[in-house]
Amino acid sequence: MRKLWLFLLALFVIGLVACGEESSGDSEDGGDSVDSDLTIGISLPSATHGWMGALIDNAESQAKEIQEAEGINYIMTNAADPNSQANDVDDLISQDVDVIVMLPIESAALSPVGQKVKDAGIPLVIVDRELENDAATVVVKGDNEGIGVNAGEYFIDKLGGKGKIVEITGPPSSVTEQRGAGFKEAIESTDGMEIIASQSGDFSTETSLEVMQNILQAQPEIDAVFTQDDGMALGVVQAIKEAGREDIQFVTGAGGAKEVFESIKDDGLISATFLYSPTMVREGVKIAAELAKGEDPEETMVIMEATEIIKDNVEEQYDPDSKF
Repeated sequence: MRKLWLFLLALFVIGLVACGEESSGDSEDGGDSVDSDLTIGISLPSATHGWMGALIDNAESQAKEIQEAEGINYIMTNAADPNSQANDVDDLISQDVDVIVMLPIESAALSPVGQKVKDAGIPLVIVDRELENDAATVVVKGDNEGIGVNAGEYFIDKLGGKGKIVEITGPPSSVTEQRGAGFKEAIESTDGMEIIASQSGDFSTETSLEVMQNILQAQPEIDAVFTQDDGMALGVVQAIKEAGREDIQFVTGAGGAKEVFESIKDDGLISATFLYSPTMVREGVKIAAELAKGEDPEETMVIMEATEIIKDNVEEQYDPDSKF
């Protein structure tokens, strides 16, 4: 009986050693071991198309790549409104994730839950729209002010420093504020530029179409339209065409949508856009993976360049297979 007990004990010890070797994460090619219990929480708005749809696809694609390469898990949530997003983030905190990536639907509304993340000791990577506090560990964004400044300078050049301009903005957020402020700063360098109407298109093609229809009825003279988003630019152009207006010389967007690139290529009404690529979220997810492993960020603010895209360089950016 004693021999049988010793034999079973030996088998148990061998089994423990084998399990320990299997869970260490070491590979034959010498790869680094990663704790498979690490989890990235990702909280994004909901969308199936356009800029946000492409950003969601990029976020999940990058998270899957990291999961396959390093064994770091992820939880993806999508919300239709700020309250739902705040609840999603609360759930991620309660699930004790190791890091959270969040693109706030609205800056002010999501700032309190961002503070909750910080208070819970969880690193927070904010993508695109900033919070109104210092809860973020790292912010990854496009150069929103640069988009506005570059657009303003483009308007001055194209209109010769004189013109009546319509501005179509986004919903209340740091993105909207910074793009608008940059544009105003640029055009205020000359006395001949006037914004005769400014309304929110809510980063929606459909809403911008309706808003622009009303503006066209109220404003008999418009020289050009500055929109803060490519999708809104497309809605504006549809309204202009349906109204048969020929006084408007050009429309600009922001983002880098395929349909807008095609307008630029074909000398359409949209003559310029300024890059704000949805692929920026990939950088945010990569940074989140490093933070989950306990590493310090190389930078706390990562800003992607707002390159001007016009007829001369559109071919360098155009991808006929792009989903955005």
